[in-house]
Amino acid sequence: MSPVTETLVSIETIRAAAARIAGVAVKTPLVRAPFPGVAGQVWLKAESLQPIGSFKLRGAANKILQLTPEEISRGVITYSSGNHDQGVAYAAREVGAKAVIVMPSNAPAVKRAATLALGAEIVDVGVASSERLAKAEELVRRHGYVVIPPYDDDQIIAGQATCGLEIVEELGDVDLVLSPVSGGGLLSGTATAVKQLRPQAKVFGVEPELAADTAESFRTGKIVTWTAEMTSRTICDGLRTQSVGKRNFAHIQAYVDGIVTVTEAEVRAAMRAIVATTRLVPEPSGAVTTAALLFHAAELPPYRKAVALLSGGNVDPALLAQVLTENPS
Repeated sequence: MSPVTETLVSIETIRAAAARIAGVAVKTPLVRAPFPGVAGQVWLKAESLQPIGSFKLRGAANKILQLTPEEISRGVITYSSGNHDQGVAYAAREVGAKAVIVMPSNAPAVKRAATLALGAEIVDVGVASSERLAKAEELVRRHGYVVIPPYDDDQIIAGQATCGLEIVEELGDVDLVLSPVSGGGLLSGTATAVKQLRPQAKVFGVEPELAADTAESFRTGKIVTWTAEMTSRTICDGLRTQSVGKRNFAHIQAYVDGIVTVTEAEVRAAMRAIVATTRLVPEPSGAVTTAALLFHAAELPPYRKAVALLSGGNVDPALLAQVLTENPS
């Protein structure tokens, strides 16, 4: 093992995370998705069926379930645009900890309402991810909360990696796995698990063109940051993070084979295809992987069996209705 991989999350750590979170997160199914015109067999990893409607519960639970009684008594805090907030609120409720969430003003109403329903306290800031982090750090200094990072943390990565572990356990001969990428928690974790269990499988990240900072980072070999004004343009509200996490990028560089970007129209078309083919409810951020399969096959390696991660289903009902009924140009 190289010095680099020795510092990354191990498959043993991932298996321990899976056992730890088993009573909180669920093992989600692989749902067959016979999309017309797509070569090979495709399954969707239906993380939309988690108790909070998103994969984010995995990492949050893995982190929070390892807190000491003293840390639990101090309460936890995080900074996110929605799904991680719900994961933290849900897991905090499981252990009896107070949860404080720093949330951007443009977070979807459906995610805000769900976070409040789980008993969390919300603190509003502007749209920039840097604003969320700064406010969280201020509140930690003032109140002593324990920070539950959204992605740049080994325990979070290990929790999200249980997604990849489940994929290989259920579909041992998978050739291609696609994951959305923003801060990098899901992609880095999934790739780490898949590559350690099935090195010959290819793992690709998928990102919106309008928030493609990780694709640029992967291409140039160094982390780049996009402005909040740039990343806020995409319909994929869960993928608006301005830069990939440092720990996440290290795992991505070690285990990911490529990153594909998709357009807004392709995401909307993919949402329609997912509903029509599987009856699963996709949020835009979760539909990017299907968009890559449908519209960017030439940028992907050939495969017999592919899994596209449907990372979440927390979509605003009005937006979903609009997408499903619009006339594609």
